[in-house]
Amino acid sequence: MPPIALSSPAKPLDITTLPRAPIHGLSIHIPFCFHKCHYCDFYSITRQTPDRMDRFVDLLLAEAAQWQQHRPPDLLRPQTIFFGGGTPSLLPLDSMSRLLTELPRRFDLSDINEWTVEVNPATASLEYCQMLKSHGVTRISMGAQSFNPAELSTLERHHDPDDVPRSINLARQSGFDRLNVDLIYAVPGQTHSTWSDSLDRALALNIAHLSCYALTYEPNTPMAVKKRLGVIRATDDDTELEMMRRTRARLTAAGLPPYEISNYSSPGQECRHNLMYWTGGNYLGLGPSAASHLEGRRWKNRPHLGEWERSVSSDNLPATDVESLTPLQRAGELAMLMLRLTTGLNFSAFSTRTGYDPQNLFAPVLERLAKTGLIHVDKDAIRLSDSGIAVADAISAEFLDPKN
Repeated sequence: MPPIALSSPAKPLDITTLPRAPIHGLSIHIPFCFHKCHYCDFYSITRQTPDRMDRFVDLLLAEAAQWQQHRPPDLLRPQTIFFGGGTPSLLPLDSMSRLLTELPRRFDLSDINEWTVEVNPATASLEYCQMLKSHGVTRISMGAQSFNPAELSTLERHHDPDDVPRSINLARQSGFDRLNVDLIYAVPGQTHSTWSDSLDRALALNIAHLSCYALTYEPNTPMAVKKRLGVIRATDDDTELEMMRRTRARLTAAGLPPYEISNYSSPGQECRHNLMYWTGGNYLGLGPSAASHLEGRRWKNRPHLGEWERSVSSDNLPATDVESLTPLQRAGELAMLMLRLTTGLNFSAFSTRTGYDPQNLFAPVLERLAKTGLIHVDKDAIRLSDSGIAVADAISAEFLDPKN
């Protein structure tokens, strides 16, 4: 079923028509950035005043209040929270502190076991980190992307390599022991040597979680335009694949094995919020462009600050791209997500979530793939093999339409 675009404010999404199911995760998108990185296609805006950002907090709390007014407290008891963006830490300290103070008055946060906030290493301060910790934030994620100045320049990242260890130390001084750093490989001009150096610099931070993503050229981003015009040359597929393989080996040897295609951690330090996504949980997104999912109903908020503001100010959900998935569509998407995990598509967990026996549901797919060596199937799960990981997207697509 194609997305149904709610193009008119006259047709808002009605909270009362949504499944009365508990949310497992709360995601808050804070769209402000002081600079737009050239590879990023997340919704963000620059050059905002403190007053506009404070007004944003008012409306974010008003959006949360819409849910508070129409759902019983037991359905608004998330277990994980993730503040992403944009640059959440660009919110003025007083505005962020007010948001963190007021949010527990809208939702029951007594079951929270992980609360992540993305912090920019260029602007991190001890006072800001201490404020986050005092309000119950448990985890900080920082976008290092590279420790090579030339690669940071290519990506249009406005921080220095030394900002990352400085910011990690500030977070530790504030009491944070759950820390993540993001890195990007296959950057134009990057070599195996410079990528290895970035991995070494990240490991020297002695943190328990790393996210390592291959650079993607999202449509209409400056990086994609530069590639199309020949200003930069994309890393070839073989080099990118070898970088991924070396990363998996290097981080596994360092005690941070992969638990998902792009995510690595020591045992017990996996990102619980992202695991909630990959295992088909229900989540609620607040803020412009934030995505939500409740038992097969999903939508995203309007990816425009002004439109989002007008909708929330009118006491309407700022929803667009509303979809209602059939049980088979949900099963296919869950299979695609679970296959990204090192634990794979666990039969028991899949059946509990969907009501389907995956070995029967995907029998034609399993029969086709069994001879290729791209997957492993045992009594508990379907997992990608080492060779399958290299073509994970293509394999996952095979599971999207269970009828075939």
